[in-house]
Amino acid sequence: MPENLLSRYAECIFWLARYVERTENLARILDVNETFSRDSAGGLDWLPIVRLHADEERFFAQHAVASASDVLEFYVLDGGNPTSIMTAVRNARENGRTLRPLISTEMWMQLNMFYNQVNALRPVDLSAGNLTSLFRWIKEACQTHTGITEGTFFRDQAWYFYQIGRCIERADATTRLVDIKYHALLPKPSDVGSPVDASQWNVLLRSAAGYHAYRRLHAGQITPARVTGFLLLDPRFPRSVSLCLSETNRLLTELRSLYDLNGGDEAARICQSLSAALRATPAPHIIIQGLHEFLDQIQEELIAVTRDLYASFFGHSSEARPEQEM
Repeated sequence: MPENLLSRYAECIFWLARYVERTENLARILDVNETFSRDSAGGLDWLPIVRLHADEERFFAQHAVASASDVLEFYVLDGGNPTSIMTAVRNARENGRTLRPLISTEMWMQLNMFYNQVNALRPVDLSAGNLTSLFRWIKEACQTHTGITEGTFFRDQAWYFYQIGRCIERADATTRLVDIKYHALLPKPSDVGSPVDASQWNVLLRSAAGYHAYRRLHAGQITPARVTGFLLLDPRFPRSVSLCLSETNRLLTELRSLYDLNGGDEAARICQSLSAALRATPAPHIIIQGLHEFLDQIQEELIAVTRDLYASFFGHSSEARPEQEM
């Protein structure tokens, strides 16, 4: 029988994947907001970014208003902000350091170089003329990590925990994106269906890297039900909640079977239940029944999946490391 993975290595590789995925998601959101998200007066609104990450209390303890400069510095450079790019890359690197006996030299070198480059960033790098190239570079660094991992990481238990971590992080990020758009971005009901509304749904698709895939399916008008259905339910889109949950379930099933591992029953049950609910519920019904409540339930269930993974495979409760969560 193959030797079982140490629980601390399983936890570290799970979070390495999540932190890299979180970094790319945040860079994509900030980039798209800076480029496309303008209100009816043509100005940029950065408050939804703070709301998306449930950071109002933390952010406004330091800043009076959600200005572009303050929000960008908070989410890119602030090492004291647990949801910043700086923190996510630093934590990815620290988990990579612990995993040096397992990960490839190429993985470690790229992570280490990425951290050093992010750590060297200064406020001047966040000036308007630099943002597009900065966020492109961050996204490409994360995608480079994914490519190196795909090409060099040994396919054993650690590989499964890496993939599970990435899928859970993606599913959580997509639910947050849809939730903040549907309930926070529109200032008044009269805006529904307006050019501002259409522009914001366009922004949502681009934030999730789904604009071109969506257009392959729907050449006509961008509508809330279609976008919601695409991002939550489409089993072919890599960042859809449906695909991420089905992949998590598949990976967990294979992991337990191949390595004769006990535990993970509750995590598997939750993933199966959520996948079935997503397959059975059309997007218009989700919206009518309460989109926010539906998304909130998914987020709670993803936390429960992580909690069961901790109890089953990581050797302690998830509450022992609260800094890991969003």
